[in-house]
Amino acid sequence: MALVPYEEGGGWGARQLHSPWATYRFAGSTIRLRQDWRRLGVAAVVWDAAVVLCTYLEIGGIDLRDRSVIELGAGTGLLGIVATLLGKGFFVSLFKAIYNCSARVTITDRAAALEFLESNVQANLPSELRPRAVVKELTWGKDLDNFPPGGFDFILGADIVYLEETFAELLQTLEHLCSEQTVILLSCRIRYERDHKFLKMLRGRFSVYEVHYDSSKDVHIYKAQKGSRKDDF
Repeated sequence: MALVPYEEGGGWGARQLHSPWATYRFAGSTIRLRQDWRRLGVAAVVWDAAVVLCTYLEIGGIDLRDRSVIELGAGTGLLGIVATLLGKGFFVSLFKAIYNCSARVTITDRAAALEFLESNVQANLPSELRPRAVVKELTWGKDLDNFPPGGFDFILGADIVYLEETFAELLQTLEHLCSEQTVILLSCRIRYERDHKFLKMLRGRFSVYEVHYDSSKDVHIYKAQKGSRKDDF
């Protein structure tokens, strides 16, 4: 799940996390997400890293049309929903036939969060895009046979680096899902020394570059690819 450490406390941020709804505007659409802190905890609230990566996808000129995209640790589903909306596209052939060239987005989390995640995805996508977004169970390192090796153009993750004991399974999952052309985008706030340890582990298997930093939210976005590739989007 998209879990991060959180300490109870007051202030606007805590009130936002405990609110039953969170509303955003991306890709020309209003996205209204249900949150459920009491039942699912930190897996069921929107974190800054997801918002920052959604903004980066929208303003960064990244073309998701006709691409295969997977989100890891989706939580509320904001990032996967925005990727689906941004990937919307149609192609008119010389014979006037219209082909759907929208992104194919797989939105994943562990079993306990899937019903909640599915409800947010279905509520925030127009009917013509719902078949392009699939909610699917993925426990890192355990469900990999259900996913094609190297089968994705983009892998997205927001605030999924949080527990050191999951680092090896997360890296195993990234390696399974990646081809030489796959682009990984990870958005995170570096909170602890173990977060730096994960980045070191990631750099041991991928070429890693910081491509964006939001100073107002203290969120970094890292791009990773196999080998020594440093492709433009």
